[in-house]
Amino acid sequence: MMLVEVVLMEGKGNLTLTGQLGEVMQESAQAALSYARANAQVLNLPDPQEFDKLDIHIHLPEGAVPKDGPSAGITLATALISALSQRPVRHDVGMTGEITLRGRVLPIGGLKEKVMAVRRAGLKTIILPEENRRDLTEIPSKVQRNLDFIFVQHMEKVLDIALLDQVTDG
Repeated sequence: MMLVEVVLMEGKGNLTLTGQLGEVMQESAQAALSYARANAQVLNLPDPQEFDKLDIHIHLPEGAVPKDGPSAGITLATALISALSQRPVRHDVGMTGEITLRGRVLPIGGLKEKVMAVRRAGLKTIILPEENRRDLTEIPSKVQRNLDFIFVQHMEKVLDIALLDQVTDG
């Protein structure tokens, strides 16, 4: 399990990544940002030109633990789009999947370990790549009974499931 924090600040369009992210995970964060910028209008995000006035800091806590791999792509994208859209992420959902620049969700490895981590964390729902559906045979049936598996092919569905309505002041 990995938490992702995103902070937006007035700035010059810089992206800062912290928390001992390896090269592949840094690339996933870049892909998430490119997806958000390219789909800003559809996602009700600031105009893409406004991104040049924002600094974005993505942090994965527990900096002493090195992190790498593409599996956090949809998680990074969800956290980033949450911050940009001011729509909070549901706290009862875990997710894993690689993201492409066009928002496709690609399969991941280590499904059993990731599902077990979601279960240990007490979450009830996990969003997974559609192509990993066949890998459910690796998961004990008693674990499967206690989890809601949602399989996705595109980032839009991830956001529909994971994000709550926009927060309003007052």
